Amino acid sequence: MGLPPPRTRRARLPRVDDRLAPPETRVEYIDGAEIFAAPADEPHATHHCDLTYVLRAHTAEGYKSAVDMLTRTGKASDFAPDASIFPAERDKRTGGRKLEELAFEVTDQQAISVPTTKARELVQRGVRRVFCVLVKRRRVMEWSRETDVWMPLPNSAVIEDRCLLRPLRVEALLDAAEADAAVAQALLDRRVPVLERALAERKAEGKAEGKAEGKAEGNLEARRAVLLRLLKQRRLTVSHAVAERISTCDKPKTLDRWIDRALTAEDAAAVVRAKGRRKG
Repeated sequence: MGLPPPRTRRARLPRVDDRLAPPETRVEYIDGAEIFAAPADEPHATHHCDLTYVLRAHTAEGYKSAVDMLTRTGKASDFAPDASIFPAERDKRTGGRKLEELAFEVTDQQAISVPTTKARELVQRGVRRVFCVLVKRRRVMEWSRETDVWMPLPNSAVIEDRCLLRPLRVEALLDAAEADAAVAQALLDRRVPVLERALAERKAEGKAEGKAEGKAEGNLEARRAVLLRLLKQRRLTVSHAVAERISTCDKPKTLDRWIDRALTAEDAAAVVRAKGRRKG
């Protein structure tokens, strides 16, 4: 009998949901060293919120997004990326969750060496893409497998991936207003029922208002036409100033009053001339 095939590194790794760090605590392990994951202050904390807000809206069907979810990257490492996206389908072999495909870190005061070490661990475990949001520098970087360093992304760039419902603008990870716009567009693309109903109702209201406005404008145009025709039949000269007053008048009662005057007025100017405190 031949020798059994050598075991791969991945086969020797613990399950991604096996725990070395106690869940629901702030303890993490990176390459055997115990790390305390300190709570964040603003603006680090607010960027955490914006990041998860955007990712949740952009998570594609068949995937789930998570915050601070522990991942066992090796025998001596068990830590939680700030945010991640992973397949919704359970691992058929273990029954547990599958490894995340995208991972995101947010750093402000923390040394870049910490997210760098985490990125290497995550990539070696099999995570496809790892990103880091630099709060102070307002930059987003992606870890490069080829060069083993962080690669800055232009703020105008977009992140495209099968885990994402639609391309994600880098600016949406850095600016609250851009985040709102990106989330709104993602929810529209997702065709959320409550939004679909609201849009349909607004469209119906707009049509009704348009019809009402069109009808009202049609009535005004009819009155203006009657007035001008009456002045023409009476052979009264209509100056540019008089014609402009008639064309810009948007009060039906005023136009009716002018029509009455046009029956007996000596000239067109008298028709639209204000009398006392009543103005046309």
